[in-house]
Amino acid sequence: MPDGTAGELPSWDLRDLYPAPDSAELEADLARALAEAQAFEAQHAGRLAALGGAALGAAIREYERIEEVLGRVMSYAQLLFAGDSTDPAVGKFYQSMTERVTGISSHLIFFTLEMNRLDEAALEGKLADPAAGKWRPWLRDLRVFRPHQLDDALEKLLHDKEVTGRGAWSRLFDETVAGMKVRVGDEELTVSAALNKLSDSDRSVREAAGKGVGAAFGEKEKLFSLITNTLAKDKEILDTWRKYPRPGSGRNRGNMVEDEVVDALVTAVVADFPRLSHRYYAMKAKWLGLEKLQHWDRNAPLPGDDDRVIPWDEAKNQVLGAYGAFSGELASVGGEFFSKPWIDAGLRPGKAGGAFAHPTVPAAHPYLLLNYHGKTRDVMTLAHELGHGVHQVLAARNGYLMSSTPLTLAETASVFGEMLTFRALLDAEKDPARRRIMLAGKVEDMLNAVVRQVAFYRFETLLHDERRQGEIVPERIGEIWLQVQTESLGPVFEFAPEYRVFWSYIPHFIDSPFYVYAYAFGDCLVNALYSVYQGGHPGFEGKYLDMLRAGGTLRHKELLAPFGLDASDPAFWTKGLDVIAGFIDELERMPA
Repeated sequence: MPDGTAGELPSWDLRDLYPAPDSAELEADLARALAEAQAFEAQHAGRLAALGGAALGAAIREYERIEEVLGRVMSYAQLLFAGDSTDPAVGKFYQSMTERVTGISSHLIFFTLEMNRLDEAALEGKLADPAAGKWRPWLRDLRVFRPHQLDDALEKLLHDKEVTGRGAWSRLFDETVAGMKVRVGDEELTVSAALNKLSDSDRSVREAAGKGVGAAFGEKEKLFSLITNTLAKDKEILDTWRKYPRPGSGRNRGNMVEDEVVDALVTAVVADFPRLSHRYYAMKAKWLGLEKLQHWDRNAPLPGDDDRVIPWDEAKNQVLGAYGAFSGELASVGGEFFSKPWIDAGLRPGKAGGAFAHPTVPAAHPYLLLNYHGKTRDVMTLAHELGHGVHQVLAARNGYLMSSTPLTLAETASVFGEMLTFRALLDAEKDPARRRIMLAGKVEDMLNAVVRQVAFYRFETLLHDERRQGEIVPERIGEIWLQVQTESLGPVFEFAPEYRVFWSYIPHFIDSPFYVYAYAFGDCLVNALYSVYQGGHPGFEGKYLDMLRAGGTLRHKELLAPFGLDASDPAFWTKGLDVIAGFIDELERMPA
């Protein structure tokens, strides 16, 4: 759809998944999946221990095939819902698919539970057969949860109740935010459009947007506090039953990363707040001619930034050009997203805010969602999400069960794609003033990915810890939010009263608890990786593409070893943070 001078923006075509919500193909898939799941349960439930290696391998292959059909259905429903979550028909379809898929998959839940009850020695004997051995990476990751597994009946109950539990609360949050209107001056805007105004060159517009967002979310504060308290308590109950040592442990297990590695990352970033964010924002305040910064100044463009709208076609060419300069294969795969209707970039009411790349299933292809306003940050977002998409395409060869990458590594290709694009644009820019603005923009993006996300992680940790003592009133949630924002952004900021409710617009807190540190993990990892690349590491491109193709088959230690990197080494994080500090050093040396 056209959007001012951004040009014609693409819309995705979901018919590669299903022709329509009421299509015969969709109904046939659901009916067949139900019959096959029931037959699978009847054939294998209680009998896995007696299967030989070849038979076990065949059973896993059949399990994967049925799960992929269900994954295709839910991908379709989720993408339709993201496209317009305010349409009652779409909401009904999404809920209906969630309930039907949950019902079908209840016949499959025995499989992973029973698999985890197999004795280690007995399982190793079965894996000696190549038919079973090919599934070793999936089984390795599945058995991480073995100590936290509950009785089969309890696991099935929790599975079946998800649609009326966490899933329902998450849907309520998403639909509420999608339907909200924010008053900014004389305009009524969507939340996404209002948040975009926080980077407007006019400070009065930014202030109006900041106050408008605060007022809109302030009106919903009790609702969002109730959702947050309920989900935090729900998580505490599950964590207690599963014997997770702390609130973030379940996420860390899913990310295939040790609690201690996450602690090392967070400790390193918090210790570096003064030399990173505190130092940069103090410098920014001087550039803006301000004694103090308000929250609406954090993403303000710098003086001299023309803030021009970058047309979609120009953004596409910039990103694909940067990808191609590094790897023809990356650019070729990335080009498919533009030549085919795999991207939805337009702006419209009811559409999900932000951006994401949805992998769907290996038998199809990923889709990208963006809200493209034509700013430089939107170009970087395009580079980021395209990196996810390319990664998902390359990893798809591993099949449905082993193509997904843990969150800690899922950000690698996206952040690397951003860095490639930024470096290409910076190298092409000869005007010193413009280079300074571009470098400052990159620093801000990195601070948003590292400092801001670690602050979000700290907020979640403090909130979930305190929730274990009882329900937290909205005012107290705001206090925790302001505490972590103050320590992370530094003394140059003072926060207007409405900022205390800004925690409530972050969807990750609701939809994906403790997800956020993955951004910092990925950014620091890529900074270290990019340093290796700049150092002329032999065979870097091939090793990098192999890392993406590996999907979920390898852990972070195995993936980083070819580059001489080790994320369990505290010095690894310092190496990544040094890149950000180096950019800030360079900015300090530039004439204002």
